[in-house]
Amino acid sequence: MTRQLDEQIAGRFPVGQRLRVLDVGMGRGAQALRLARAGHAVTGLERDPERIAVARETLAAQPEGVRGRVRVVEGDGRDTGVHFLPGSFDVVLCHGVLPHVAEPDPLLAGLARMLAPGGLLSLVVRNGDAAALRTARAGDWAGTLAAFDAPAHAPRVPAPLEPGESRGGPGAEVWADRLGALTATLAGIGAPLHAWYGVRVFTESAGEGTTLPQNPQHTVALLAAEERAGRTDPYRRVAALLHLCGVRG
Repeated sequence: MTRQLDEQIAGRFPVGQRLRVLDVGMGRGAQALRLARAGHAVTGLERDPERIAVARETLAAQPEGVRGRVRVVEGDGRDTGVHFLPGSFDVVLCHGVLPHVAEPDPLLAGLARMLAPGGLLSLVVRNGDAAALRTARAGDWAGTLAAFDAPAHAPRVPAPLEPGESRGGPGAEVWADRLGALTATLAGIGAPLHAWYGVRVFTESAGEGTTLPQNPQHTVALLAAEERAGRTDPYRRVAALLHLCGVRG
Protein backbone atom coordinates (compact mmCIF):
# COMPACT_ATOMS: atom_id res chain seq x y z
CA MET A 1 0.00 0.00 0.00
CA THR A 2 2.86 2.34 0.75
CA ARG A 3 4.35 2.07 -2.72
CA GLN A 4 0.95 2.41 -4.34
CA LEU A 5 0.13 5.53 -2.33
CA ASP A 6 3.50 7.11 -3.13
CA GLU A 7 2.94 6.34 -6.80
CA GLN A 8 -0.43 8.11 -6.80
CA ILE A 9 0.92 11.13 -4.92
CA ALA A 10 3.88 11.44 -7.30
CA GLY A 11 1.55 11.24 -10.30
CA ARG A 12 -0.82 13.95 -9.07
CA PHE A 13 1.29 16.60 -7.35
CA PRO A 14 4.47 18.51 -8.26
CA VAL A 15 7.69 17.14 -6.83
CA GLY A 16 8.54 18.87 -3.57
CA GLN A 17 5.04 20.21 -2.89
CA ARG A 18 4.22 20.13 0.80
CA LEU A 19 0.86 18.39 0.91
CA ARG A 20 -1.85 18.73 3.51
CA VAL A 21 -2.71 15.17 4.52
CA LEU A 22 -5.57 13.88 6.67
CA ASP A 23 -5.07 10.36 8.02
CA VAL A 24 -8.45 9.12 9.27
CA GLY A 25 -8.06 6.28 11.74
CA MET A 26 -4.35 6.97 12.06
CA GLY A 27 -3.88 4.21 14.64
CA ARG A 28 -0.40 4.35 16.13
CA GLY A 29 0.71 6.85 13.52
CA ALA A 30 3.04 4.83 11.29
CA GLN A 31 1.67 6.22 8.02
CA ALA A 32 1.42 9.75 9.37
CA LEU A 33 5.01 9.65 10.55
CA ARG A 34 6.26 8.31 7.23
CA LEU A 35 4.54 11.11 5.31
CA ALA A 36 5.78 13.75 7.77
CA ARG A 37 9.32 12.53 7.23
CA ALA A 38 8.71 13.08 3.51
CA GLY A 39 7.96 16.74 4.25
CA HIS A 40 4.16 16.77 4.31
CA ALA A 41 1.87 18.36 6.94
CA VAL A 42 -0.18 15.52 8.41
CA THR A 43 -3.27 15.62 10.60
CA GLY A 44 -4.07 12.29 12.23
CA LEU A 45 -7.65 11.66 13.34
CA GLU A 46 -8.09 8.80 15.83
CA ARG A 47 -10.74 7.97 18.41
CA ASP A 48 -8.89 5.32 20.45
CA PRO A 49 -7.09 6.99 23.41
CA GLU A 50 -4.58 4.15 23.70
CA ARG A 51 -3.52 4.44 20.06
CA ILE A 52 -3.34 8.21 20.39
CA ALA A 53 -1.04 7.84 23.41
CA VAL A 54 1.25 5.51 21.46
CA ALA A 55 1.28 7.85 18.47
CA ARG A 56 2.18 10.85 20.62
CA GLU A 57 4.90 8.91 22.41
CA THR A 58 6.38 7.91 19.07
CA LEU A 59 6.20 11.48 17.79
CA ALA A 60 7.87 12.84 20.90
CA ALA A 61 10.98 10.83 20.02
CA GLN A 62 11.22 12.33 16.52
CA PRO A 63 13.31 15.34 15.46
CA GLU A 64 11.52 18.65 15.91
CA GLY A 65 11.25 19.18 12.16
CA VAL A 66 9.28 15.94 11.79
CA ARG A 67 7.31 16.28 15.01
CA GLY A 68 6.16 19.75 14.05
CA ARG A 69 4.57 18.49 10.85
CA VAL A 70 2.14 16.13 12.62
CA ARG A 71 -1.03 17.16 14.43
CA VAL A 72 -3.05 14.55 16.33
CA VAL A 73 -6.79 15.10 16.76
CA GLU A 74 -8.99 12.88 18.91
CA GLY A 75 -12.23 12.21 17.08
CA ASP A 76 -14.29 9.93 14.88
CA GLY A 77 -13.85 9.78 11.12
CA ARG A 78 -17.58 10.31 10.70
CA ASP A 79 -17.25 13.77 12.27
CA THR A 80 -14.68 15.34 9.97
CA GLY A 81 -17.03 18.27 9.38
CA VAL A 82 -16.86 19.12 13.07
CA HIS A 83 -13.07 19.38 13.08
CA PHE A 84 -12.13 20.69 9.63
CA LEU A 85 -13.35 23.00 6.88
CA PRO A 86 -14.30 21.60 3.46
CA GLY A 87 -11.42 21.48 1.01
CA SER A 88 -8.77 21.60 3.74
CA PHE A 89 -6.64 18.70 2.50
CA ASP A 90 -4.82 17.58 -0.63
CA VAL A 91 -4.76 13.92 0.42
CA VAL A 92 -7.19 12.02 2.65
CA LEU A 93 -6.29 8.52 3.84
CA CYS A 94 -8.84 6.07 5.19
CA HIS A 95 -7.00 2.78 5.50
CA GLY A 96 -8.58 -0.13 7.34
CA VAL A 97 -11.47 1.90 8.76
CA LEU A 98 -14.41 0.91 6.56
CA PRO A 99 -14.17 -2.76 7.66
CA HIS A 100 -15.42 -1.56 11.06
CA VAL A 101 -18.15 0.83 9.91
CA ALA A 102 -21.66 -0.51 9.38
CA GLU A 103 -22.89 2.51 7.37
CA PRO A 104 -19.95 3.77 5.25
CA ASP A 105 -21.69 6.20 2.90
CA PRO A 106 -21.89 9.20 5.28
CA LEU A 107 -18.25 8.67 6.25
CA LEU A 108 -17.11 8.58 2.63
CA ALA A 109 -19.15 11.64 1.69
CA GLY A 110 -17.58 13.55 4.57
CA LEU A 111 -14.08 12.52 3.51
CA ALA A 112 -14.70 13.68 -0.04
CA ARG A 113 -15.78 17.10 1.25
CA MET A 114 -12.43 17.45 3.00
CA LEU A 115 -10.57 17.28 -0.33
CA ALA A 116 -9.41 20.31 -2.25
CA PRO A 117 -10.06 20.20 -6.03
CA GLY A 118 -7.76 17.59 -7.56
CA GLY A 119 -7.20 16.01 -4.15
CA LEU A 120 -6.60 12.31 -3.64
CA LEU A 121 -8.79 10.00 -1.54
CA SER A 122 -7.06 6.73 -0.61
CA LEU A 123 -9.17 3.87 0.76
CA VAL A 124 -8.16 0.40 1.90
CA VAL A 125 -11.04 -2.02 2.42
CA ARG A 126 -11.65 -5.73 2.66
CA ASN A 127 -12.56 -7.30 -0.65
CA GLY A 128 -16.15 -8.52 -0.66
CA ASP A 129 -15.75 -9.99 -4.14
CA ALA A 130 -13.30 -12.54 -2.70
CA ALA A 131 -15.38 -13.51 0.34
CA ALA A 132 -16.38 -16.87 -1.15
CA LEU A 133 -12.73 -17.86 -1.48
CA ARG A 134 -12.09 -17.29 2.22
CA THR A 135 -15.06 -19.33 3.40
CA ALA A 136 -14.21 -22.09 0.92
CA ARG A 137 -10.66 -22.33 2.30
CA ALA A 138 -12.19 -22.83 5.73
CA GLY A 139 -14.47 -25.59 4.42
CA ASP A 140 -17.60 -23.52 5.13
CA TRP A 141 -19.59 -24.39 2.03
CA ALA A 142 -22.88 -22.93 3.27
CA GLY A 143 -21.04 -19.69 3.95
CA THR A 144 -19.44 -19.87 0.52
CA LEU A 145 -22.82 -20.09 -1.18
CA ALA A 146 -24.12 -17.20 0.92
CA ALA A 147 -21.07 -15.08 0.04
CA PHE A 148 -22.04 -15.04 -3.63
CA ASP A 149 -25.22 -13.11 -2.81
CA ALA A 150 -23.87 -10.92 0.00
CA PRO A 151 -24.70 -7.19 -0.25
CA ALA A 152 -22.22 -4.56 -1.37
CA HIS A 153 -21.14 -3.78 2.22
CA ALA A 154 -21.49 -7.01 4.14
CA PRO A 155 -20.30 -8.33 7.50
CA ARG A 156 -17.75 -11.10 7.47
CA VAL A 157 -16.52 -13.50 10.10
CA PRO A 158 -13.94 -11.72 12.31
CA ALA A 159 -10.60 -12.11 10.57
CA PRO A 160 -6.92 -11.39 11.25
CA LEU A 161 -6.08 -7.70 11.20
CA GLU A 162 -4.32 -6.26 8.20
CA PRO A 163 -1.54 -3.66 8.45
CA GLY A 164 -3.04 -0.33 9.49
CA GLU A 165 -6.38 -1.88 10.43
CA SER A 166 -8.00 -1.46 13.84
CA ARG A 167 -10.37 -3.77 15.66
CA GLY A 168 -13.59 -2.50 17.19
CA GLY A 169 -13.32 -4.94 20.10
CA PRO A 170 -13.52 -8.70 20.71
CA GLY A 171 -16.03 -10.32 18.37
CA ALA A 172 -16.61 -7.11 16.44
CA GLU A 173 -17.99 -7.55 12.95
CA VAL A 174 -15.66 -7.07 10.02
CA TRP A 175 -17.27 -5.61 6.91
CA ALA A 176 -16.23 -6.19 3.30
CA ASP A 177 -16.92 -4.07 0.21
CA ARG A 178 -17.40 -4.85 -3.46
CA LEU A 179 -15.36 -2.98 -6.04
CA GLY A 180 -18.31 -2.14 -8.29
CA ALA A 181 -20.36 -0.64 -5.50
CA LEU A 182 -17.47 1.42 -4.15
CA THR A 183 -16.71 2.68 -7.65
CA ALA A 184 -20.29 3.94 -7.93
CA THR A 185 -20.11 5.50 -4.46
CA LEU A 186 -16.91 7.38 -5.26
CA ALA A 187 -18.45 8.76 -8.44
CA GLY A 188 -21.52 9.85 -6.48
CA ILE A 189 -19.53 11.80 -3.88
CA GLY A 190 -17.45 13.64 -6.45
CA ALA A 191 -14.21 11.68 -6.12
CA PRO A 192 -14.40 9.14 -8.96
CA LEU A 193 -12.11 6.13 -8.99
CA HIS A 194 -8.75 6.88 -10.58
CA ALA A 195 -6.82 3.68 -9.84
CA TRP A 196 -7.17 0.53 -7.76
CA TYR A 197 -4.97 -2.30 -6.55
CA GLY A 198 -5.24 -5.65 -4.86
CA VAL A 199 -3.37 -6.14 -1.59
CA ARG A 200 -2.38 -9.55 -0.19
CA VAL A 201 -3.15 -11.72 -3.18
CA PHE A 202 -0.90 -14.68 -2.40
CA THR A 203 -0.56 -14.16 1.36
CA GLU A 204 -4.27 -13.85 2.07
CA SER A 205 -4.34 -17.02 4.15
CA ALA A 206 -1.45 -15.89 6.39
CA GLY A 207 -2.62 -15.08 9.90
CA GLU A 208 -1.83 -12.14 12.14
CA GLY A 209 1.79 -12.17 13.21
CA THR A 210 2.96 -14.20 10.23
CA THR A 211 6.61 -13.45 9.47
CA LEU A 212 8.27 -13.05 6.11
CA PRO A 213 10.59 -15.78 4.83
CA GLN A 214 13.98 -15.81 6.55
CA ASN A 215 15.83 -15.97 3.26
CA PRO A 216 16.18 -12.34 2.04
CA GLN A 217 15.99 -13.43 -1.60
CA HIS A 218 12.71 -15.20 -0.93
CA THR A 219 11.36 -12.11 0.81
CA VAL A 220 12.26 -9.90 -2.13
CA ALA A 221 10.64 -12.36 -4.53
CA LEU A 222 7.50 -12.59 -2.38
CA LEU A 223 7.08 -8.81 -2.21
CA ALA A 224 7.71 -8.47 -5.94
CA ALA A 225 5.11 -11.13 -6.69
CA GLU A 226 2.55 -9.45 -4.45
CA GLU A 227 3.25 -6.06 -6.04
CA ARG A 228 2.86 -7.48 -9.54
CA ALA A 229 -0.30 -9.41 -8.71
CA GLY A 230 -1.86 -6.37 -7.05
CA ARG A 231 -1.76 -4.55 -10.39
CA THR A 232 -2.68 -7.44 -12.66
CA ASP A 233 -6.04 -9.00 -13.56
CA PRO A 234 -7.40 -11.47 -12.66
CA TYR A 235 -5.19 -11.77 -9.58
CA ARG A 236 -5.93 -8.41 -7.99
CA ARG A 237 -9.66 -9.16 -8.03
CA VAL A 238 -9.25 -11.95 -5.48
CA ALA A 239 -6.93 -10.09 -3.09
CA ALA A 240 -7.79 -9.96 0.60
CA LEU A 241 -7.86 -6.15 0.44
CA LEU A 242 -8.59 -3.50 -2.14
CA HIS A 243 -6.75 -0.17 -2.33
CA LEU A 244 -8.86 2.42 -4.17
CA CYS A 245 -7.74 5.91 -5.14
CA GLY A 246 -10.36 8.51 -6.03
CA VAL A 247 -9.69 12.05 -7.25
CA ARG A 248 -11.81 15.07 -6.38
CA GLY A 249 -13.13 16.75 -9.51
